Amino acid sequence: MTTDPAAAEETEPVTGPEPGGPGAGPGAEDDGGSADGSRAPAGPEDEAAAGATDADTGSGEGGASESESESESAGPAADSASGDGTAAADATAQLSEAEAELAAQRELRERIERRKAEKAGPVQAGARLSGKAADLLAAVRAVESGGKPPASVFTEPEPAPRRSAPEPVRQPQVMPSATPAPVASEAVDTVRAVLVEGGAPEALAAQVAAVLGEGADAQLRENPWQLLRVAGVRPEQADGFARALLGAECGPDDERRGGAVTVWLLEQAALAGHTALESQALHAALAQRSVPDPEAAVQSALAEGDALVFQDALDEPGAPPAPAPSEEDGEGEAERPVRVLIGLERYALAEESLADGLARVVNSLPKEDGSAADWESAATGSAAELIRAVAGHGLVLHTGGEASRAEPAALAATARSLGLRVCAAAHTPDGRRRFAALLATVEGARGTASGPDPLSSPGFGAADETGAPDGPPHGTDDGPGSPARTHDGAGGTHGGTSGQPGGGQPGDAGTHDTVTTVAGLLAGTEGPGRDTDGMLRTDLLIVLDAPQLDVESAAMLAESLPDGARLVLSGDPGVLWSAGPGRVFADLLAARACPQVASRTPDPGPIGELVSGIGIGELNQVAAPGKEVVIVPVRDAGEAVHRTVQLIADSVPRAIGIPAEQTQVITPGHGGAVGTRALNTALKERLNPGPGRFGGFDPGDRIAYSPAPGRTVPGRVVKADADGLHLECAGAPVVVPKERVEQTVRHGWALTAHQAVGARWPAVVVVLPGDAAQALTRPWIYTAFGRAEQHLSVVHGVDQALPRAVAEVAAKPRTTRLPALLRAQVPAAG
Repeated sequence: MTTDPAAAEETEPVTGPEPGGPGAGPGAEDDGGSADGSRAPAGPEDEAAAGATDADTGSGEGGASESESESESAGPAADSASGDGTAAADATAQLSEAEAELAAQRELRERIERRKAEKAGPVQAGARLSGKAADLLAAVRAVESGGKPPASVFTEPEPAPRRSAPEPVRQPQVMPSATPAPVASEAVDTVRAVLVEGGAPEALAAQVAAVLGEGADAQLRENPWQLLRVAGVRPEQADGFARALLGAECGPDDERRGGAVTVWLLEQAALAGHTALESQALHAALAQRSVPDPEAAVQSALAEGDALVFQDALDEPGAPPAPAPSEEDGEGEAERPVRVLIGLERYALAEESLADGLARVVNSLPKEDGSAADWESAATGSAAELIRAVAGHGLVLHTGGEASRAEPAALAATARSLGLRVCAAAHTPDGRRRFAALLATVEGARGTASGPDPLSSPGFGAADETGAPDGPPHGTDDGPGSPARTHDGAGGTHGGTSGQPGGGQPGDAGTHDTVTTVAGLLAGTEGPGRDTDGMLRTDLLIVLDAPQLDVESAAMLAESLPDGARLVLSGDPGVLWSAGPGRVFADLLAARACPQVASRTPDPGPIGELVSGIGIGELNQVAAPGKEVVIVPVRDAGEAVHRTVQLIADSVPRAIGIPAEQTQVITPGHGGAVGTRALNTALKERLNPGPGRFGGFDPGDRIAYSPAPGRTVPGRVVKADADGLHLECAGAPVVVPKERVEQTVRHGWALTAHQAVGARWPAVVVVLPGDAAQALTRPWIYTAFGRAEQHLSVVHGVDQALPRAVAEVAAKPRTTRLPALLRAQVPAAG
């Protein structure tokens, strides 16, 4: 398997017409045609457009020659069999345009008259037949006379081989930058004037104009607390802004302030993972923010439509039982205890949509699809239980550590061998790369792939190292059964014939269609594409790193599954939950609304043993003869920074053999004396010193790019110019505008555990400074330690806080509505 993108391109055969050769239309070397690289035959209109603009991509075959033949058939010279001969053609060429048209009409009328005369005469049965009809008639007469029909009559002729279009030049996929929509400069200027008048930083003008939309300046004057809708603004800052604008009219009991602070608190709760807040908790938080009448503030937000109120029945374990119906009241049902929740509309609708989508997945799987025996015969090895569960259920949960990914890989290989379209989505490009390599190994060992395995083709080598997509975005093919594209039974598509067994091509779309990232699948830049109804073209969707699914992403995935498709959510329940609101995987596990398969495959080696113990609340000493786990005690923050830099730059490369660029530092937070900012500054000075003239960055710097909240993609700086900062992230180029660099790009030698979740590195250095003791939890430690593949160094400065956190400090609870919504639609699986 090659890992050099250039080498991978050189190994791909080009079976189509040579550029500039016969049949190569204008722009044959361009990356034109459909998104999958195939090119449909061009008609006369295409050729006319190509001739007019000299820019369209023509077909590989049947270009100008077909167009010319059609134009000739419209003229009198086309019917050379009519007996006019060459002299008549020369004479016709001398006629004027009008005379030529008249001559053509006369000749056409003569041919029509001749055909009428021939039809008027007697016709012998079968005399006028030719081709397939004549062969069938001859076969019938042979049978009637007792003879044997020709053997070739009832056999299909071999299809003529089709020439493949040339492989297009693969362009790197540019990862989108989460740049806000541009706002008119006039609107920004008017907002800036209001901000200056109120004493707020004028640098917020563009953000305020984008968030509040049209008439943002008038909205601010009418309700200055709308400034709280801008990320990073706190209530005390908005209060000062309001006092400067309103003067004596401003007060803590202002109804406008109460509603705005209510919405701000709900937004802060969403950042902490809650999709809603209990009414009592919200009232208490409002009181802490000096809102004199919390109930009135909540009602104001509800009246404005900024928040919604819900009443969910308390049927959770440990809730008080519902009182028995009273005979005196004569009512059939007793009043059930409920909890009152307040939430923002976007998250409330997302949870309801997710519950509806999951209920449809559970209930739409055909009960009898005739494939039970095929699934059962394939259910072998450690994945047997998972395969059997998926065979009979639309929704299945799978839990386990890193080594347990072999079971979803075996499931994917089995489903592909049964002809199902399969798509697997990981949380990060690194997870995508690792699962694609694992799936290639499983299929190579089992030999289940139909035709050559696209995951092991030369084109996959480049993506295997970088995580970049294997080709241009898909989703524009004609779907199953189209003449130019056929499904290979592996969730991907391939051309009809390409000189490869089974029609596959090196670097084909199989990997790109089968193994994706969740973000790429939802954005449409990766994966099998969507049908005309907007549904994903897949029969089985496997979501890896399922604990990282926030409620909005999960809802979009559930809504995108067609009826009858299966959904498998697989992940390690011990890692940190999603950065966005919700705890989808944990809620589904608690609801017991579908089968749950717990993997029995342990993570190997000393690191696996250590992490497995942390998962059950035990911090064990493990034997590490190969220095797989090393503890480095430190006394203070300065020593922690010094030892971390020493480990990355010297000790790990020298003693373990893993270079600095393959070693990742993980620390609890961004701030503090040993946060990511301090560590990245020290590591940059040692590993890539420079003046930082591009907003603090230099070419070669390791960075962490966040295209959206909660998403982090590691990469490196390439250059900077007038367009912005040029990055390479997961093998794809990214250009971040200058005004977005500060918000979306950080140095990446050191990350937090939340940023590192879903990825793994050969070596990891986890830094635990003394001031981080209160921030440690079992999920954080489990996640940070579990990012290491071969070597783990722990810079230890928290003393007994580490074993105490492992044994006692669980994940912080999140308030969600999903369990109650699921109980109302999906019965418990028992």
